[in-house]
Amino acid sequence: MKRILVTIAILFVSIAMFGQAKKPTIMVVPSDQFCISKNYSMTFQNQGSTQTLPDYKKALQNDPDLRMVITKLGQIMSDRGFPLKDLEAEMKSLEKEAAEASMLTSTSSGSEMAESPIDVLKRTAKADIILDLSFEIKRQGPNRYITFNLKGLDAYTSKQISGATGAGQPSSSATPELLLEEAVLSHMDGFNAGLMTHFTDMFEKGREVKVTVRVWSNWGETLETEFGDKELSQIIEDWMFDNTKGHRFNLSDGTQNFMKFEQVRIEVTKTDEKGRERAVDTRSFLNELRSELRKTYQIESKVYLRGLGEAWLIIGEK
Repeated sequence: MKRILVTIAILFVSIAMFGQAKKPTIMVVPSDQFCISKNYSMTFQNQGSTQTLPDYKKALQNDPDLRMVITKLGQIMSDRGFPLKDLEAEMKSLEKEAAEASMLTSTSSGSEMAESPIDVLKRTAKADIILDLSFEIKRQGPNRYITFNLKGLDAYTSKQISGATGAGQPSSSATPELLLEEAVLSHMDGFNAGLMTHFTDMFEKGREVKVTVRVWSNWGETLETEFGDKELSQIIEDWMFDNTKGHRFNLSDGTQNFMKFEQVRIEVTKTDEKGRERAVDTRSFLNELRSELRKTYQIESKVYLRGLGEAWLIIGEK
């Protein structure tokens, strides 16, 4: 009874906290192992090596059990105060966006809109937390039961923040989603407690990201060049100290041409000059540094996003 009361208290605290800030988005995604083992995958050549990636669209279109299980897990999480972003709806939205982009042409020349392979790669379903799910429906005589493995992953760092694994009781009549519900319910308090610990840490200490500073080869200057009375590397490190949450960051490596910052903690949200509360991500955080360098030192630079949780600032030109 005491454990239940503690769990309820944590949930009310989380709801109050989320009411003051942007809720992290959560999405259930079938694991790589699940997709590849069932041949829901795509294979391509990358610099001479063969790579195999999960094909979520193929999985959702061809596996009705997967769709029902994802829906049921979404309902279970929503009932506990963790609303989910729907993978299938997001995939359809991305496909529609791609179709519209392919139809756009210039009114003057008839040219199609330019889109690089990097643009295509980044047009993915983004979420703060990925619930990586694999399951298998097994038979025991006339009965069926389900085994599952559920991992909560921080999409920014790929670190596992929670996990649960188990098996349900055999049944001769239950559908896959009911088998899953029976199997996971006894594990959800512990799993959600892991998510809440991560959320609390993220709001109190900031979201963890990576930042790399590089220099264009044709710039003619380096990070050791002095601007005023400081080297550029020191100017950047001072800015990181002033603008990270709790001054938390780690300069893990650096030379005259690059600086690598890890365990960088940034605000989850920030109020802009018009009083609007806006979500902060790696790009917007690094754009502030880019603006500071241009405004104060007349140094041009370009922000290159490498994913949700990593961005480069390349100095010398846009």
